[in-house]
Amino acid sequence: MVSKPYNVGIIGYGAAAKVFHIPFIECLPELEFYAVVQRHPKPDNDASKAHPGIKNYRGAEELVEDQLVDIVVITTTPATHFKLAKLALEHGKHVLVEKPFVPTSKEADELIALAKKHQRHLTVFQNRRWDQDFLTIQSLIQQSTLGRIVEFESHFDRYKPSIAGSKAWKTRVEPGGGAIYDLGTHLIDQVVQLFGLPKKITAFLGSQRLETENPSGYDDACTVLMHYHDGMMATVKVAVVSAEVEQLRFWVRGEKGSYKKYHEDCQEAHLTAGMRPDDPGFGIEPDERHGTLTTAINSTFTAKPYPTLKPTASTTYQALYTQFANAVSGNGEVPVKAEDAREVIRLVELAKKSSDEGRTVDI
Repeated sequence: MVSKPYNVGIIGYGAAAKVFHIPFIECLPELEFYAVVQRHPKPDNDASKAHPGIKNYRGAEELVEDQLVDIVVITTTPATHFKLAKLALEHGKHVLVEKPFVPTSKEADELIALAKKHQRHLTVFQNRRWDQDFLTIQSLIQQSTLGRIVEFESHFDRYKPSIAGSKAWKTRVEPGGGAIYDLGTHLIDQVVQLFGLPKKITAFLGSQRLETENPSGYDDACTVLMHYHDGMMATVKVAVVSAEVEQLRFWVRGEKGSYKKYHEDCQEAHLTAGMRPDDPGFGIEPDERHGTLTTAINSTFTAKPYPTLKPTASTTYQALYTQFANAVSGNGEVPVKAEDAREVIRLVELAKKSSDEGRTVDI
């Protein structure tokens, strides 16, 4: 029985807060959705109407000065993450930052040092570690079902050839922007979780859209090759002009077999559709979307559907918030170490350097 839940204040009330954070906070008895910073409420987008009883602030300064706030969740644009996380830590709050952590590894180092100085917990919302297809691959690798892995591909490919007229921050050129920060950080984090840091990196960043369809010229696509000491190659790819009925998500090849998976994890789609994390069926993937496992025995190949792991309370995105609440209580570590997220940002910086200079970069 929880004696007193931790009060959570959220900075930002956009899609990230509504879809990926508030539902999980509201499902945990250890946490209380206490306050929000929403600068410009509108009749059809007003946190106070959607969540009666919470405190509403117009600025982050007001929120962090509230002594009853225990945890601050930052869901604003990446360019603001450093300033807001620093502000919250300096006011003695535990902090959860949306990905990407911050635009630079230098900023990440400063926040890590600040969290240690103030003895506060700092974590980053790398929720894709709890994608069911990723956990399925992790299980296959741990069980040596595929044997020695020689090549790993991870994709976020879509067909959106035009964004003309879009005012979304993701389509602007700004610190922490572009495909590699937006989706690439998820894919890179997953690779590092499976295989550790690579020894070299080769990357290609740019725009797949026509100039007229991408007025700002931001990097809407990326391909990153991560070279490992044993010869294994991991490729992470984000594309916006991919005309496919079914988009490839994973392709893992090893000496004993391969695993190929189409379609994205369904948790985001379920949350967007209004499902709660504790609803029956949340995160369960339809059978027709399962991946294919091909095994090789004496040069004889056998291919069959391989069921995606069924989620439990400890293996969905809910686990991230549960572990963070436990860490704040003094029970265990944070779900995503800020040091890990810092390494992902460092790899992004090196990928940008590789692309800019047209060469492979040592880690």
